[in-house]
Amino acid sequence: MERTAGMTTAIVGVGNIGAALARNLVAGGESVVLAGKGPARAAEIADELGPLARAATVQDAITDADTVVFAVWLDTMRVLIPQVAPLLEHKVVIDPSNPIAFDEKGQMMRSLPEGESAGSVAAALLPGNAHYVKAFGTLAAEVLAASANRTPRRAALFYATDDEGAAAAAERLIRTAGFDPVKAGGLADAGRIESPGGDLDQYGSGGEVVDRAQATAAVHDAGR
Repeated sequence: MERTAGMTTAIVGVGNIGAALARNLVAGGESVVLAGKGPARAAEIADELGPLARAATVQDAITDADTVVFAVWLDTMRVLIPQVAPLLEHKVVIDPSNPIAFDEKGQMMRSLPEGESAGSVAAALLPGNAHYVKAFGTLAAEVLAASANRTPRRAALFYATDDEGAAAAAERLIRTAGFDPVKAGGLADAGRIESPGGDLDQYGSGGEVVDRAQATAAVHDAGR
């Protein structure tokens, strides 16, 4: 999918993942509008990134964008998406969330039952005419930042969707961010690219950041 003049991506949530993604996209020439829980952090990052970035309220960011990335915790998404659902009609919605919680010892654990993905939860919150895709959540934030435009073996990022329009948007943005896109499957396969437990996320790959050939082989390796 070729970039269309005037396209803008909203990133709702300017924590580690949202900030890293914003930096990668702007480095690739994408216009971004940033929104967070409060205005200060979004404005700070927008100022750092220059003329291709600006800060806005969540509502204005969504309204002004073609594609919306919800770079927030799944529990936050459960509250936030119903509040802005009418604004998401006909938009591409990208979900990097993972079903992560922490036990009393600070150890990472699943926040959802086995067999239920964060993707299925997030997709069910959206209006029926939104275009959902799971992407940008398979690498830790620091790795997402450091692996963009890697040479000589460009790093791969997985995505999952049943929607052709969302797939095209995800592939364009993954390339813009400095990675090779590899489709892991449809929404039913979203759990494969989520952590903990997914076989295609960074930790399911033993911490390795894979290239396109490795990623494509892993998608088809059901026994991995």
